[in-house]
Amino acid sequence: MVTKVHDPAAYLVDSLGLFRDLLASHKAEIDRLNVFPVPDGDTGTNMTLTLNSVVSHLMEVNNQSLTEVTRALAMGSLLGARGNSGVILSQLLKGISEAFAGLEGPLTPEVIAQGLMRGSRLADSAVLRPKEGTILTVARAGAESAARYLAQSGNFELGEMLTQVLREVRGALVETTNQLEQLKKADVVDSGGAGLIYLFEALLRTYTGEPMSGTLSSYPWLDRAKELGGPSVLEANDAEAAEEEELRYEVMYLLEAEEPAVSAMKEVWAGIGDSIVVVGFDGTFNCHIHTNDIGAAIEAGIGSGKVRDIRVTDLREQVEEERWVRVAGDEAPKDQPTPKVKTAVVAVANGEGLKRIFVSMHVSQVVLGGQSMNPSTKDLLEAISACNADSVIVLPNNSNIIATAKVASTLAGVPVKVIATTNVLEGFSALMEYDPDAPLEENFEAMSSVATELKVGEVTRAVRDSEGIHGHVLAGQWIGLSQSGIEVCGDILSDVVIMLIKSLLGDGHEILTLIEGEGSSPAATRAIKEAVEVDYPNLLVEVHYGGQPLYPYLVGVE
Repeated sequence: MVTKVHDPAAYLVDSLGLFRDLLASHKAEIDRLNVFPVPDGDTGTNMTLTLNSVVSHLMEVNNQSLTEVTRALAMGSLLGARGNSGVILSQLLKGISEAFAGLEGPLTPEVIAQGLMRGSRLADSAVLRPKEGTILTVARAGAESAARYLAQSGNFELGEMLTQVLREVRGALVETTNQLEQLKKADVVDSGGAGLIYLFEALLRTYTGEPMSGTLSSYPWLDRAKELGGPSVLEANDAEAAEEEELRYEVMYLLEAEEPAVSAMKEVWAGIGDSIVVVGFDGTFNCHIHTNDIGAAIEAGIGSGKVRDIRVTDLREQVEEERWVRVAGDEAPKDQPTPKVKTAVVAVANGEGLKRIFVSMHVSQVVLGGQSMNPSTKDLLEAISACNADSVIVLPNNSNIIATAKVASTLAGVPVKVIATTNVLEGFSALMEYDPDAPLEENFEAMSSVATELKVGEVTRAVRDSEGIHGHVLAGQWIGLSQSGIEVCGDILSDVVIMLIKSLLGDGHEILTLIEGEGSSPAATRAIKEAVEVDYPNLLVEVHYGGQPLYPYLVGVE
């Protein structure tokens, strides 16, 4: 036993940090295991994002006390839960946090077992129509294994119990293939259950302090995931039949309400959708549903309490995008090096849709980053080094990244120029003049000249009260930003985007580009397009999916 288990708070923090790292390392494989015609987002990605929120909340309390750590765990998993799998995972973690909260003294097998059993019960009760062969099945197997260990006579040892639990949840995961018809047809295990396995790995490895080498690579379902071409491996006729009955939209939001009102809301939801999961902590509920009636799903929440952080995902569109990316990747040469060019481009972006657009515009390397996640100098240097080119241009696409990009340019092994783009739309505009066969200086001058001609704006939520160009802004309101600052604010997303567009448009503008991010919705986009087309009938409106966080809409006019 390692000494850190005498400090349960440190053990909990370290275990969840390792859990997050393991999920992040294998989220692509977990995503591919999702075989339903309309997947609930990307399971591995959603679980990883959920754990990112947990780790962020844990870092804020800085291990001050077990009480604070367990509360941060419960709240971080609730507020950060993404997708059906993330919401269920939040309940499993809430059960563990509740068991640890009452602990006095060192860690014991009883506490872990109680946490697993409580988490499994909470997760089962949160799902309106639970099914076997899912993450719930694997969670229950872990809880029951721990309970059986405690029922045995003899000396209890935590490492021994966790080893037994890990062995039995592996077996339960393998059995999910035979418990759901879709899994059996595709010959895969449940994706949510596969992600949950890493929680049990993390609990064991943090306790023993043993390295992870060799354990994860032995998982046969990881090898199977690598064989799959994408998230849906059902036969075409099965997918088409399912599409006829599909619930197209995933609606998620946070709801502040009393328990009776939430119960009434769930009854309304039962009549308009499926995959319903509603979980809460301290009067805040994370609500998830698949439905074809977005308005009714949101109105049910508004009628029950205060709704915030609404996210609507078009699941069919999500599948098409994944297929597009997969096909593009399959068509690319696997064993041939990228042809060498005179000038390559490195761009910074946050969102799979944005990455796809940049790649289609012949960007050599896309570095993950943006307003809420600035890449390091090392990240940019690695991307520059990965380019097969005589020279490189960097598009930081954010004012906070320009300085880092310039530092990286001085340390690179090839000539590098930084174009001070502050927005991905400026990056797209600059790339219209990009010629990979032209020398560095020629590209730099041409791309710089057009990047500054574009008028750009972005819409996000105000995180605190402030003053804009035209008056007072309240925390939680939608705000429309231009290069000059806050132009407009309001409570309705589509109205704010429309007002922002009108503030940017002037004589001679011909093209309006909208980039949809997290928080955008088909209804809002439709309202924006219709309003613009009525007032500006000669304006060409282009809409692209970017997937960027924090900013549901980016706007560019040229």
